Amino acid sequence: MTPVPLGTMLSRIGEVQTPLPAPVALFIGMLVFVVLLGPTLWKITTHAETVVHEGAHAVIGLGVTINPDGGGATDMVPKSGLGYAVAAFVGYVGASAAGLIAAGLISIGRIVAVLWLGLLLLAAMLLLVRKFFGGIVILVCGALLCLIVRYATVGVETAVAYGVTWFLLMSGPRVALGAASKPKDVADAKILAGMTFLWPSAWCFLWLVVTIAALVVGGAILV
Repeated sequence: MTPVPLGTMLSRIGEVQTPLPAPVALFIGMLVFVVLLGPTLWKITTHAETVVHEGAHAVIGLGVTINPDGGGATDMVPKSGLGYAVAAFVGYVGASAAGLIAAGLISIGRIVAVLWLGLLLLAAMLLLVRKFFGGIVILVCGALLCLIVRYATVGVETAVAYGVTWFLLMSGPRVALGAASKPKDVADAKILAGMTFLWPSAWCFLWLVVTIAALVVGGAILV
């Protein structure tokens, strides 16, 4: 593969690219849906969702852990107060929020910028991650994005940006649905239940509603 000249690669960040036709955007979304639907593929890709999940926590937290089973945790200081509650809530909507931001950028033609924002997020997470496995996950994700922005054409970058955006929008409801199926096992829900009058299942249901709404809005923007 021939690398893209550095000047060209960086100039693409500020360029306006043409969004994909609705049928093509929908086709990419269907491919991503198949990935999320398959148990084996999800066991691999769930780590990418966990990076975003813990990244949302890390806006307030100080240290991030990503586990081999796809789970994760974020150390938050102090472990009380409004900031702690906000940090506990945003994890399960983090991927959906990131997907909406990416969809918004795509709608105005800033498609390649989506990939670069992903690289910035991964670089920030690398500074916060605590365990070796988590560092490997982040480095692999970062390496894949680096290869794309370094060697791929604008067309390929556009397709990947759509795929990443669909993944963020769809993985949010999938993870929230998993949490809603076992609310008593969800640490964030128990934290919020202990700080409010709502029980854990209510918080899980709220996450599910928010992430589904984000998928509907983001999907409408993409197609």
